[in-house]
Amino acid sequence: MKNNLKKLSDFFKKNSIQKRWLINNLAVVAVLLLLVEIISLMLIRSSYYDRAKSSVTSRLYSVAETLALCSREDPGDETAALACLAQTFSGFDEPQLQVIDREGKMILSSWGLSSDETPDMPDYREALEQESGEGSFIGDDNNGERIIAVTVCLDGPGEYSAVRAVASMSNVDSAVFRYAMIVTLVCIAILLVIAMTGILFMNSIVKPIQQISRTARRFAKGDFSLRIINHSNDEIGELCTAINHMADELSNADAMKNEFISSVSHELRTPLTAIRGWAETISAERDAAIIRKGIRVIHNETERLSQMVEELLDFSKMQSGHFSLQFDTMDILAELGEAVLIYAERAKIEDITVTYEEPEMLPFVYGDKNRLRQVFINIIDNAIKYSNRGGTVKIVAAEVPSGDIMVTVEDNGCGISDVDMPHVKTKFYKANHTKKGSGIGLAVADEIIALHGGTLELESEAGKGTKVSITIPPRRQPAAQ
Repeated sequence: MKNNLKKLSDFFKKNSIQKRWLINNLAVVAVLLLLVEIISLMLIRSSYYDRAKSSVTSRLYSVAETLALCSREDPGDETAALACLAQTFSGFDEPQLQVIDREGKMILSSWGLSSDETPDMPDYREALEQESGEGSFIGDDNNGERIIAVTVCLDGPGEYSAVRAVASMSNVDSAVFRYAMIVTLVCIAILLVIAMTGILFMNSIVKPIQQISRTARRFAKGDFSLRIINHSNDEIGELCTAINHMADELSNADAMKNEFISSVSHELRTPLTAIRGWAETISAERDAAIIRKGIRVIHNETERLSQMVEELLDFSKMQSGHFSLQFDTMDILAELGEAVLIYAERAKIEDITVTYEEPEMLPFVYGDKNRLRQVFINIIDNAIKYSNRGGTVKIVAAEVPSGDIMVTVEDNGCGISDVDMPHVKTKFYKANHTKKGSGIGLAVADEIIALHGGTLELESEAGKGTKVSITIPPRRQPAAQ
């Protein structure tokens, strides 16, 4: 009991969605139901009162007509007729019939046939003032009882001025009260049903949101192992699915980031170790051949470090949105030929055959020649890196029927597995951890080609090689504004 009270107290202290919904919506519904109840009670009370008045009035007119008939046929028999009529009103539940003389005094009553005291009769005064000769009154009598009184004036020269009927409204008020209680209970039941269904509905929204909030706090702390349990197919379910997918991506990105840091650390340490070792060797060595070999190693490792740093800088610019190109009209064959030339000597050293097929002329491209050369260098470098000794790398440049320029680089090396294939263009991802590289070169190359309006597609089969197809549309320099 104490726990329930504490939960209820915390609920009303907390500025939650459920609390705001209950206060706002139930307040509106309660006001509307109250208005409906008041209006319906007014209408039913008016209906009951009108029916009571109509019943009393119709009986009173019947008495008035009987007295008028007796007065015309036998004036002396009027009193006897009145007494007979009074007897018909003598039941406990019947209205009280009263007879008023010309002086405005009640001289006969069906509840005693005589009265020593004349009550206040506002309905009689109204009947005298009205042309129709009829008056009515609903209110409390001298004893505080609620009554309805109707007076009808009598025509003719007789001694009686009017007849009056008085009926208690206790039965009518009881019926109205019962109706009011029924309506009130129905309104309370409606409020309870709305509150219960509303709470259940809000719980279906609030509980997933609370779970999302808890999960997000875990994500903020770097824990991506938690997943949201999804039981619905609505927008909340879609949000839960999206957050779970986001967690998967964050988890993968975090794993790749850690792997990238480890890989880059290793990649940086290896050339630095070689440079430092050969620098120490050169400083103490007198053999010219060994010195030249050491200088060559230092130069190659320095180039390798420079390439890695450039890739990291390009990736940083891509992430910050500052990656830009210097567009100009260029000959794509010149940049591709230069990239092939750069790796021709390395291919010979590693016993890899490089073949290059190019047409005499290709359409000019409006692009960044340095960035496109960077793409070609990256793709050719990967082809040689992942080829075995004695392997072949085939490079072809051509214009396809659509008018686009296509450059393909195909090797017969180790290839890419079906598991790794969907991720090879993802940043930090390395399909083969035995080869040197940061894992971001292909992601940068894909971004550069996309900025030129082209595509970079890969086809590969594990153990049989990889084919990279680069398609670039020829572009003209935009007209000056």
